[in-house]
Amino acid sequence: MKICATMKKFPGGMMVIPLVIGCLVNTFIPQCLQIGGFTTALFKSGQATLVGLFIFCSGATINVKQVGQPLYKGAVLTILKLVIGVIIGYLLNMAFGPAGILGLTPFAVISAVINSNGAIYTALAKEFGDDTDMGAIAVLSLNDGPFLTMIALGTTGLASIPVIDIVAAIIPLIIGMILGNLDSDFRELLSKGLNMILPVNGFVFGANISLMTIAAAGVSGVILGLVTVFCTGVLTYIIYSAIRRKPDPMGMAIGTVGGNAVATPAAVAMSDPSLEPYVESATAQTAAAVVITAILTPLLTGFVSRMADKKAGSKGKAK
Repeated sequence: MKICATMKKFPGGMMVIPLVIGCLVNTFIPQCLQIGGFTTALFKSGQATLVGLFIFCSGATINVKQVGQPLYKGAVLTILKLVIGVIIGYLLNMAFGPAGILGLTPFAVISAVINSNGAIYTALAKEFGDDTDMGAIAVLSLNDGPFLTMIALGTTGLASIPVIDIVAAIIPLIIGMILGNLDSDFRELLSKGLNMILPVNGFVFGANISLMTIAAAGVSGVILGLVTVFCTGVLTYIIYSAIRRKPDPMGMAIGTVGGNAVATPAAVAMSDPSLEPYVESATAQTAAAVVITAILTPLLTGFVSRMADKKAGSKGKAK
């Protein structure tokens, strides 16, 4: 049976499909997840451990030897993604408060928008970019996990995040990065671990939300996806192209929400319990945004790339 291959055909499927399954189990037969022992520890209450393990493995994929253009491109894209996401969340909080509008909270926006889908970026870089664009993923990987979200929420005053919790969130990434750079075999081993953790992570987070929550997040989740695509995709494309002094489709390629961002709301709420009431809806909205952005971003990246090639061709003929 081609279960894994089928899941990969869906946008963010390796995270989103297990999340939906976990949600269905938790909604209709929750007692299956509450029998205790290893079953409950893994499939119901293992959120913190699984997120920490994911961050640890993500760190191993960051190659510090990649300098120059990959470092420059990755840093610019990461900063643009972070700054735009923080501005949107902060303005939303100023205008409507922590509860947001249309069910969309500043917490959910920042948790989702500043996180990009590394797999989609890499695939688009292979098609529309060059080797330096692909190398930029080493820096872009920094937005995997909750620590950039924690920094953003803490510095803007949208959450009360102790400094020690931010340090604790980044330590697994640093340890993974050290091991991955000291030993290429470790990098290969841990990078493969990412694929294994993703579906389990998805199920666990689904097992902690209800079907009603996902249904309620439908419209707001779509809005979150569209905000991400047009604000951190289209807007980043415009700014990044201006910085690069030429149309560069890789600015559009970060207009996604990564599947692992589904884990961020719960992880951040562990540091600031006041955010706990928003975790279920933010998780469901993020899951919806993962799918929306995974569909639209590749289409728009291809479109702006064709436009850039057409423009370059016109200039060449004019000369």
